Amino acid sequence: MSNAHDTLASERRRKNILSVVLAIICVIYCLPVVAVVVNSFKLNTYVKTDTFALPNSESFAGLSNFITGMTFGNYPFWRAAFFSVLITVASTALILICCSMAAWYIARVNSKFCKLVYILCVFSMVVPFQMVMFTLSKTADTLNLNTPWTIPVVYLGFGAGLAIFMFVGFVKSIPLEIEEAAAIDGCGPIRTFFCVVLPMLKPTLISVGILELMWVWNDYLLPYLVLDINEYRTIPIHIQYLKGSYGTVDLGATMALILMSIVPVIIFYLACQKHIIKGVAAGAVKG
Repeated sequence: MSNAHDTLASERRRKNILSVVLAIICVIYCLPVVAVVVNSFKLNTYVKTDTFALPNSESFAGLSNFITGMTFGNYPFWRAAFFSVLITVASTALILICCSMAAWYIARVNSKFCKLVYILCVFSMVVPFQMVMFTLSKTADTLNLNTPWTIPVVYLGFGAGLAIFMFVGFVKSIPLEIEEAAAIDGCGPIRTFFCVVLPMLKPTLISVGILELMWVWNDYLLPYLVLDINEYRTIPIHIQYLKGSYGTVDLGATMALILMSIVPVIIFYLACQKHIIKGVAAGAVKG
């Protein structure tokens, strides 16, 4: 009895220590976001000198940082926001549709070609972007993929690895008899996919959509390399150009625009985070 009590106490102590450690890690991860929120309401001078201090009567800037950031320079903020939304929505939709169809084909057609395509898609996840970025920039210019309406094709290539990996794992967990029953009822391959398979992919569709959306929305390097930044800018690129004379940077306005760009993503992620867990778990049933 004494040994069981000691074991239980030791287990409880271990869980408490683990909880404290994870709580500290969580606070450390949240500190940058807190710093952005605090400094977005402070005057530029105080952002530089009292970075981690809370705004007071002297340093509080109100909404002036947000107004300055949205009206700074000759490139309107609403235009950058429009291109960010356009690229994010179009890229995410293209990745979800194309990769779910490709994953269904790979999972159901047991051929060496499909296995090779799957291996290449998974391998693309470990290739650093820096290895291909200069070649990619030249290729995008050659193929006229350097506009907000065509860059989703480039994002499809980079996002296909993770998406196909998760979709294939989930499709393999779907009983083949369901698709055979649809075929007996007269459904062709396209109708079977959109009417039978796609609705069953909802957990993975949501989780992949959230992950890809957050990646594309926050991406800076790919649009900077591919797009003509004088004509097309996303929000991350627009924030970089908040510079005055002699290269001075208005940190208050910069923090305000960063806050405006991360708040929608944070809200969206918090509202949908449970679907990420379900989708990952569902995609990991078989693989």
